[in-house]
Amino acid sequence: MEAPPRVEPYEPDLLHWLIRRISGYAAREIGPQTPLTECGLDSVALLGLFGEIEEGFGPLIDPEDIWVSPSVGDLADQLTARRARRDAGRVRPAFVIGGQGGRPPGTAAGLHHASAVYRTALTRADEALRPHVGRSVVGLLHGGPVRHRGALPPPAVFAVGYALARTLLDAGVRPVAVVGHGVGELVAAVVAEALPLAEAARLAALCGACTRRLPAGGGMLAVCAEPGEALGAAGERGLYVGAVNAARATVLSGRFDALARARDALAAQGVAGRLLATGHAYHSPLMAPAVPHLRARAAGSLSDRPRTGYYSTVYGRRWAAPLSADYWAELVTSPVRFAEAVRWMLSLEAPTHVVEIAPQAVLTPFVRRIGGAAGPRCLPVCHGPGAGVVDLAEVLSALDVRPLTEGAGRW
Repeated sequence: MEAPPRVEPYEPDLLHWLIRRISGYAAREIGPQTPLTECGLDSVALLGLFGEIEEGFGPLIDPEDIWVSPSVGDLADQLTARRARRDAGRVRPAFVIGGQGGRPPGTAAGLHHASAVYRTALTRADEALRPHVGRSVVGLLHGGPVRHRGALPPPAVFAVGYALARTLLDAGVRPVAVVGHGVGELVAAVVAEALPLAEAARLAALCGACTRRLPAGGGMLAVCAEPGEALGAAGERGLYVGAVNAARATVLSGRFDALARARDALAAQGVAGRLLATGHAYHSPLMAPAVPHLRARAAGSLSDRPRTGYYSTVYGRRWAAPLSADYWAELVTSPVRFAEAVRWMLSLEAPTHVVEIAPQAVLTPFVRRIGGAAGPRCLPVCHGPGAGVVDLAEVLSALDVRPLTEGAGRW
């Protein structure tokens, strides 16, 4: 598995990136001082490298410009300088999109009440889901005085995430990259144009249906420890790493009774832990019984290559291929490698802002920890159920996007 960058995660390490690519073309290890004329770049390799530079960083140079630089390090300096001139003053937002987990009553209720754009997008997702789930997820979220108080099912999580992302997209926000956490990967796939809404909704409903086939009693436990430390201190068999969100931010997955004992054992050792109201041991081998049905039903799903930088939390790196049934099956049982995916995204994309697409700020503290003090500015699109159009306007202002007016539409 490819190691994450060894530089500060917010810094786009063009030199490290070039060394890895050119080493691949040369079939040997090269260094910053290696002359380009000794790297074995024939015309085919040269065009391949140029294409990778353009795909990863945009139109910074022409193919013949590569030979202007005598060494790999000089080429990296040339690219870095041109990128800095190109991006000076430009807002480069990225989206991190939340997934499964407990949600407060009245999820995104403020926006649902006040924003016509959000309501329209939520209705669109609801209509795409209804043939597969047999009911309205809007009714589940906002249909009556007694609202769902446990973990929302995957279709509802998908609908809210899609509506929030669509609200920003319709306002003119264009992310340079997306990272989805768990079910949030389906929303990220729609934003990146790897999946049409109808197909992503079908897969979200399928994930929910597969989950219902599993026995209850599973859960997840967020702990302030590294993965190995958390498992060792818990002292319980049958627990798995369900997610690695940042340094000392691990989520364990397993049976609820074992997790409760693990929480107490960790607390006795001074390690804080919090049980998550998920209902199932997501992202662990305990989800394996759901995989055959999911893979069979997801076979032949319509997917394209992502058109926006898509950073996979299944593999912890950028993913440029279509998203197959095997990918979604692996998502169910694999730990969420959010920290790795975000490190790569911050390193290669250099976003100025990271917007959390979720009904409450959950991932934002992790992104801030990964990016460090000099990292991108982090903006939750929703701070909680009461967040409304004023909060949304503040996010758009920070992204240098003018909110919709009465003449162009209404929030």
